[in-house]
Amino acid sequence: MTGTLYLCATPIGNLDDMTFRVLDTLRSVDLIAAEDTRNSIKLLNRFEIKTPMTSYHEYNKVEKAEKLIAMMQEGKNIALITDAGTPAISDPGEVLVHMCHKNGVPVTSLPGACACITALTLSGLPTRRFCFEAFLPADKNERRIILEDLKEESRTIILYEAPHHLKATLAELYELLGDRAITLCRELTKKFETVMPTTMSDAISFYEENEPKGEYVLVIEGKSFETRKEEKQKEWQQLSIEDHMAFYEGQGVDRKEAMKKVAKDRGITKRDVYQYLIEK
Repeated sequence: MTGTLYLCATPIGNLDDMTFRVLDTLRSVDLIAAEDTRNSIKLLNRFEIKTPMTSYHEYNKVEKAEKLIAMMQEGKNIALITDAGTPAISDPGEVLVHMCHKNGVPVTSLPGACACITALTLSGLPTRRFCFEAFLPADKNERRIILEDLKEESRTIILYEAPHHLKATLAELYELLGDRAITLCRELTKKFETVMPTTMSDAISFYEENEPKGEYVLVIEGKSFETRKEEKQKEWQQLSIEDHMAFYEGQGVDRKEAMKKVAKDRGITKRDVYQYLIEK
């Protein structure tokens, strides 16, 4: 029978966040594929896990995936762990999962710690709709494209950032997104965990006087409905009311309904539209 790939979430800081199910699985599988074996050996030693390990990381994710899949097709069970948190989230494990599905290898996920979700729940910002961008790309052009997309994003935005890049990233975000609400989370689940709800401008001022320390998760307010509505109204107001009416009437909308739509688009009353057209 074909073996199974187990995606095993590991702690993002506090080792007590390890689940019993993950511990049992790491002890019972034939092999553990780890992002950094030097880092993961500390975790395995802490819980007295003797299962053999092999490396699986960004630089061998395709060729090593082929070898791991061949092993599972021979009946071996393999656990995948990342340095911290849930495998395949902003992690080369997503490639292995994809290739397992293509090759008919069963995959199951053992849930546990995940930095982006932990930060989101702590942020005080809306949690019903959110988008996760992980680390912004280093390439300037690619980075600019993503930031331009985020400029129009109405969902809560979650980013990861390293301490030595934080100041520059905050400046970029402020320039493109404006002075939005932001919660900066650092050292999550650890002794010096910090959650700082603030604004983009105040965060920039704070880090002019305080050096960033630890890994950060940035949770940023999406563009508000009111802001989007105001911007859309300004776009429509570039048209004359006659041209605005013609836009809808050209689509087969009757004059009465067109007046109603024009009024809504421009943030005025239907009577205002009617009066304007009468005077014209």
